[in-house]
Amino acid sequence: MTEFGFPRACDEVLAVRSELADQVVGALRSAGLPAFREDAPVGREEGPEVGPGAVVMVDADAETGSAAVSVGWRCGPGVVQAALDGLAAGRPRDAPVVARPGTIALRTQGELIRLLLSAGFLATVENDLMNPDHVLVFGRMSDLPPALRPTFVPPGSR
Repeated sequence: MTEFGFPRACDEVLAVRSELADQVVGALRSAGLPAFREDAPVGREEGPEVGPGAVVMVDADAETGSAAVSVGWRCGPGVVQAALDGLAAGRPRDAPVVARPGTIALRTQGELIRLLLSAGFLATVENDLMNPDHVLVFGRMSDLPPALRPTFVPPGSR
């Protein structure tokens, strides 16, 4: 099956990715952050219409060369609307009101990574110009054999 011209992962693979996404949402919520799945059905409590917070996404691509789950930060509607109004008024993209949603998302990225690492996930920045503020989640460190587990300890976590 293809999605937007790309092969879609089989249902078994998507089920594993979905479980990982649910675990990420749970970890972020247990840390006190609003977090929800991007693909949550409309009308459910944790659906995208809830508002700002961590948005957890599952990549359905069968040939993903990166992480199957990513996390981004969604700003509140007032921040986004102010940025849109600033652009419509002719303010440059680097004007503080216009740049604020991106600034918030980039600042939040590091904290999301620290929280996910402390919860036992393999997480890192996304090296992608289209989503520079996203966090990639590869799985849990406990899923790896001991010899392959990273030994990195995030600054300030000791």
